[in-house]
Amino acid sequence: MDIEQFEELPLMGILRGIDAPDVEPILETVIKAGLRVIEIAMNTPGAPGMIEKAKSIAEGRIHIGAGTVLSTGDLDAALNAGAGFIVMPACVGEVMLSCREKGVPVFPGALTPHEVFNAWDSGAAMVKVFPSGVFGPGYIKELKGPFDGIKLMAVGGVRLQNIAEFFSSGASAVAFGASVFRKQWIEQKDFASIGALIRDYIREYNRGLDSR
Repeated sequence: MDIEQFEELPLMGILRGIDAPDVEPILETVIKAGLRVIEIAMNTPGAPGMIEKAKSIAEGRIHIGAGTVLSTGDLDAALNAGAGFIVMPACVGEVMLSCREKGVPVFPGALTPHEVFNAWDSGAAMVKVFPSGVFGPGYIKELKGPFDGIKLMAVGGVRLQNIAEFFSSGASAVAFGASVFRKQWIEQKDFASIGALIRDYIREYNRGLDSR
């Protein structure tokens, strides 16, 4: 995945705990809605197969990556399945090193200033600030004081109501999961509601761009 392209629409969807038959309708829904980047969490049963299937369905229309990568074993399985980028809830040194060597964009998780700096210094494409919702957009703003050159992606607690504030506070990107890919909607095959909410997120992001 090209980070500069991601920054043109810096919204990432997170798929976790879904069933294999739902991969295709979800992918087609998010593509039609305009989302360009999706991660599939590696702690989803059968995640490597889902990544491989998603890549085949996407045919280059959307970037597919792997999330919740916590070991080099996870990393190898994700890359072998075709993942184009890697996301972690923490900064795992061995995974960071391997991603750097392979030229794979990686988004390690961090929270404290020390963790944020170390993750960026280790070669992060962006640092995943997680869980952002616990501290809110104001925490991103505080981090950007000393770390104005570090790209931060807010993850955890991102909602339609606060997405604009996360960006105005200095976030370079945001990611959303269960708040959009709602279990009830997926179980009811209500993919239209997922698509509508994604379009609302994109609209809210673009509205914020116009005001910044």
